[in-house]
Amino acid sequence: MSKTIANVDAPVTISRRRFLKTGSGVLMGTLAAGSGTLAALAPTRTWALSMSAMTENEGRKLLKVVRGIFPHDTLDDAVYALVVKDLDAAATNDANVASMLRDGLKELDKLASGDWAGLDYLARENIVIKMAGSDFFEKIRGTSVVSLYNNEMAWAHFGYEGASYEMGGYFDRGFQDLDWLPAPDTAASPAKA
Repeated sequence: MSKTIANVDAPVTISRRRFLKTGSGVLMGTLAAGSGTLAALAPTRTWALSMSAMTENEGRKLLKVVRGIFPHDTLDDAVYALVVKDLDAAATNDANVASMLRDGLKELDKLASGDWAGLDYLARENIVIKMAGSDFFEKIRGTSVVSLYNNEMAWAHFGYEGASYEMGGYFDRGFQDLDWLPAPDTAASPAKA
């Protein structure tokens, strides 16, 4: 499944009514300078995500929750924004999901005695851990597993080349090109006789 990020330089057509509608927001960002592979896939270094159900502030908080549950220091926010996009779509299609996400974000602020998003990373994570197992946490976790790890930008970042069956199997693809793990002990991988 291929997902793309909208080009910020492209004209955005949004009606005034839709823009002013409660819950609509736009989440924007810039690809990090060292994004390498991701920058090569994206049409521009800036990205924007239009949301229908969630506000910009709610989208930013959701992005921080997702990044906290699935932390990858070098993975750009643009990839995490795809999870927010899918959460917003679920909230748009189901008022109960929208309410649950908003209530969960309010609970984070309550547990933080104020602004959860304004806390440092470790303090935010300690609060998110307290919500593990809640419907809010599980909805974000479940959506993230699919949205975050089943998109080509994340695959490119992690060095995953895609499904083997599309290329004739791992043998024909160069299954010995695994360079991100240490070499195995020679006793574990004896020479071919």
